[in-house]
Amino acid sequence: MIKRLAKTGVLILAFFLVAGVCAYFTLTLIIKSEDTVIVPNLVGKDVVSALELLSDLQLNTRVKGSEYNPDLPKNHVLYQDPGPGSEIKKDRDVKIILSRGPRSITMPNLVGLPLPQARMILEENEITPGRLSRTHSATVDKDHVMAQVPAAGAAVIRGTAANLLISQGPRPQAYIMPDLSGRLLDQAVLAIEKAHLVVGKIRNRFVKHRPRNMVVDQDPGAGYRVVESSTVQLVVNQPPGKTAVIGRPQSLYGSLLVHPVQNGFLRKKVRVQLERGNQSTSLFNGYVKPGEQLWLLVPRDRDATVLIFEDGKLAASHFYRAW
Repeated sequence: MIKRLAKTGVLILAFFLVAGVCAYFTLTLIIKSEDTVIVPNLVGKDVVSALELLSDLQLNTRVKGSEYNPDLPKNHVLYQDPGPGSEIKKDRDVKIILSRGPRSITMPNLVGLPLPQARMILEENEITPGRLSRTHSATVDKDHVMAQVPAAGAAVIRGTAANLLISQGPRPQAYIMPDLSGRLLDQAVLAIEKAHLVVGKIRNRFVKHRPRNMVVDQDPGAGYRVVESSTVQLVVNQPPGKTAVIGRPQSLYGSLLVHPVQNGFLRKKVRVQLERGNQSTSLFNGYVKPGEQLWLLVPRDRDATVLIFEDGKLAASHFYRAW
């Protein structure tokens, strides 16, 4: 009886011992399987897909470099370490090398494209910007590519420099400079605007026995050849210093200028310029709604001319005598 009980106890003890060993190894295998993953095959996949695969497996991606390859497109995985099928722990690094695409590519067609877009295409294809030349063209829009070297379709090596010819738009219209001498300043400014020229600096010079505010000199001179948007400098007959008129009340600081902005649909850029002697002062420079009135105080301590521009064009001019 005692032998039977002892034998039974030994069997029970052996059973629990074997069960414990099996449970230990089973648990160890389960834990180990949870801590390790199989590295997938990344070669040939684009870098975004490779990042997603490794991220799902809780593995880190480390880009070790890039190489030219004629068979794989740019930004596709060329090599990986560890290789496909390798068993590694989670949170470990998988090193990859990316393809830069073939070293030799076909030169893209840039003719007719805006310069910023052409530069972007060159950068995407690893083509270096070369010499940039400009000339006028009646058929190609301003700041668009007229011609390129190398030509579109040519086989080039990445890093090659591309020279571009850029359009400056149509050649500016040429004019004969009108004679402004003897005209009042506001009349001269209107003539300059109608000739598609730009009013430049206005200076004073006093000439006796000639009306004040009359143009006595100009640059460029009358008869010279000028192109559109050229600047015209004027010399106006005005005495130097402050001019006072006896009997005018001195408590007033200036006159109120009321300018109605022309009607339209969009706000207009309005610039009001005060010309006094050799001084040019901006009274207002901003946007005004169509149909609104612009109210400004014009100083009257000296003779002055007020020029009002709407969207860059002269809309009105006023001459004020000093008080």
